[in-house]
Amino acid sequence: MLARERGDARLERLAQMCRAAGVRVSLESRDQLTRMAQTDAHQGVLALVRERAFLGIEDLLAARPGIEAGNSTQPRHRFFLALDGIEDPHNLGALLRTADGAGIDGVILPERRSAPVSATVAKTSAGASEHVRIARVTNLVRALEQMKQANVWVLGLDERGSPDYMDFDFRAHCVLVLGREGAGLHDLVKKTCDHLLRIPMAGMVSSLNVSVAGAVVMYEAMRQRSRPAQPNPNQPPAARTKPRKGLGS
Repeated sequence: MLARERGDARLERLAQMCRAAGVRVSLESRDQLTRMAQTDAHQGVLALVRERAFLGIEDLLAARPGIEAGNSTQPRHRFFLALDGIEDPHNLGALLRTADGAGIDGVILPERRSAPVSATVAKTSAGASEHVRIARVTNLVRALEQMKQANVWVLGLDERGSPDYMDFDFRAHCVLVLGREGAGLHDLVKKTCDHLLRIPMAGMVSSLNVSVAGAVVMYEAMRQRSRPAQPNPNQPPAARTKPRKGLGS
């Protein structure tokens, strides 16, 4: 839907692109667009789209053609982001924008006590919310346990954690878990984590804003994962199987 009052070349190019892509275009009054958008900050353009369909954990863990199918010369370490009760839509939008930029394989959001993927989130994410693969889960702890069963390391970010995020080797399948604003990770989520990482702080403030903290760690993981893969020192050695004796062995 385009505002008929605005007749400049940019809008005409947009209309041509829409028609070429098979998108139906209609001209409406600017007042009509304002009523439908519930804001006058629409710049004379409004798109009507289907409701967002979210994925499940199984969808995120499933192999994606061309990525995990052996087309790469080295095994690709997958990296996910799980958000434990982020309620500020601006923080959620900023995290989705960073997740897209850092090449995150999927984002996990709980259905309750979490900001919905709203228009504010979409705008703050600069459109990244339409590209990032998002799974909505009923129980975050259960979802993290599923990821553990799929050999994904669960890494929580906590100001009292250890080691520093820079000392951790992210070259393995990982999911980074970020806690809610102010309170951090829920206790049960924290207990589910394999490691609790911290961001060292040199000043008087004990922690960063959650969207900034998430960006710091996601880009460190991206930097490490761009280097050649090596054995993960964080992973404990496989337990030796003792020879069994007696009846039934």
